[in-house]
Amino acid sequence: MPQSLLKRLGADTGEAALRYELVEEQAATLGRVGRKAEAALAALRDHEGEGRDQVLKAACDAVWCFLVQREVMGFRDRTRIVADYQIPKEVMARLGAR
Repeated sequence: MPQSLLKRLGADTGEAALRYELVEEQAATLGRVGRKAEAALAALRDHEGEGRDQVLKAACDAVWCFLVQREVMGFRDRTRIVADYQIPKEVMARLGAR
């Protein structure tokens, strides 16, 4: 591990390596749930007709997981994410957002 990263983490080598692994896993998880949210939102935009409730529920679940993972990592501002991912109001309403 680069010394500059060790200094930034502010820990001894063993603890720094563990923190690095944890942050790496959190980032990978965020990417995974972000891709799932994107796919679920795309499916919702493309779906019309019967079965929309199931697609809407899947989109809500995926977006909820994504937002929770972001909050776990300390990213609490949802405004930009809602705009960037074009999350519909009906999804945010089901999540309890105002």
